[in-house]
Amino acid sequence: MRTQSRRRPPRATLALAAAGTLLAPLLSGCWVGAGGAGSGGDSINVLMVNNPQMVELQKLTAAHFTKETGIKVNFTVLPENDVRDKISQDFANQAGQYDVATLSNYEIPIYARNGWLHPLDDYVAEDKDFDQQDVLEPMRESLTGDDGKLYGEPFYGESSFLMYRKDVFAAKGLTMPAHPTWQQVADLAAKVDGARPGMRGICLRGLPGWGELMAPLTTVVNTFGGTWFDKDWKAHLDSPEFVRATKFYVDLVRAHGESGAAQSGFAECLNNLTQGKVAMWYDATSAAGSLEAKGSPVKGKIGYVPAPVERTESSGWLYTWAWGIQKASRNADKAWTFVSWASSKEYEELVGEEFGWSDVPAGKRASTYDNPAYRKEAAAFQEQTKQAIASARPNDPGVQPRPAPGIQFVDIPEFTDLGTKVSQEISAAIAGRQSVETALKKSQKLAAKISKEYEGR
Repeated sequence: MRTQSRRRPPRATLALAAAGTLLAPLLSGCWVGAGGAGSGGDSINVLMVNNPQMVELQKLTAAHFTKETGIKVNFTVLPENDVRDKISQDFANQAGQYDVATLSNYEIPIYARNGWLHPLDDYVAEDKDFDQQDVLEPMRESLTGDDGKLYGEPFYGESSFLMYRKDVFAAKGLTMPAHPTWQQVADLAAKVDGARPGMRGICLRGLPGWGELMAPLTTVVNTFGGTWFDKDWKAHLDSPEFVRATKFYVDLVRAHGESGAAQSGFAECLNNLTQGKVAMWYDATSAAGSLEAKGSPVKGKIGYVPAPVERTESSGWLYTWAWGIQKASRNADKAWTFVSWASSKEYEELVGEEFGWSDVPAGKRASTYDNPAYRKEAAAFQEQTKQAIASARPNDPGVQPRPAPGIQFVDIPEFTDLGTKVSQEISAAIAGRQSVETALKKSQKLAAKISKEYEGR
């Protein structure tokens, strides 16, 4: 449960900030898709991201959900940047055009704080088949508002861990620790760098973006003892701990990381590990499904261990794409019927039967990891993924109290803009265009502006 004592700006200030700056500085602002004309009767409108798992959901809905319930679902499916922009506009205005939308654990607490979401507690209490306690605790907590009410149900979730080539390590006579420290990872990266022609030691994101470079780097900052803001909202980007963590990350990727690191994000690192261009990669647990997929050239060759640490016991992040129901929905009951189906155990079983268990939207329910069919299909990584999510600490990710929840982000509307601008400075350091000290000196000035807005409130 989130602490109720955090200092926050007045509700009106947050609403204005969220409506105007929550996502716009980062996003393209492109409004794609006509959408529906409003739901009603036996239909609902769902606005969702075009990730593969959601596309599969769209394919299954008519033949299963609609056939069983009589509820027609009108989907609007858009790329991530576009869908975030459209959701923020529709929900901030409480236009009610969409009943349900895909939201992450970054947006849901902010949206709930501003009264844009329908609380789900009563639905959960009445729906005995849904089994809310089966949802992994970190996911439940991350989708709970400051008022203690539940505002989202996860569709799938992820944390982060370290992936490495077992065969390359064996050939070099190296052993990956069961719980590595970042210094051990750096030492191993040096030893496997060049183990095979064109192979580098490790891949780490360097691509600018609050959800790209700053996601893994912020987990490193946390475990090194740093923080974006202290409990009183004072910015700490120029603190010794933040500087040390960032220098470590930048030095590691410059010395033993992938080529073109300043332009490498999740997709590029996934491609590098799959093609044998790197021996290690620290990133999202969701990557494992692709690495172990049928036809993957590295299937069966990858080992998985927890996110490396320094001063904390764990350091993996927490992320989920979840379903939120708009407060202004005219069909909230039917919207919940859809949400409860799309987040259910039964839906996972349906995906397993129709598409294969490797495609199941996992990372949200404990029962998934007890399912024999899933355990067999995901044997290489399922237990490590479950443990990574279970050990995530969104309310206490570092060594000091925080003013807002979040592991790889700070859960305030301004973070999308701040995180992206800071990432641009650090990416420039990775590219060798400036020092880490210079990058963080500039970044501290940006964060200090937010400190002035939040301090004393």
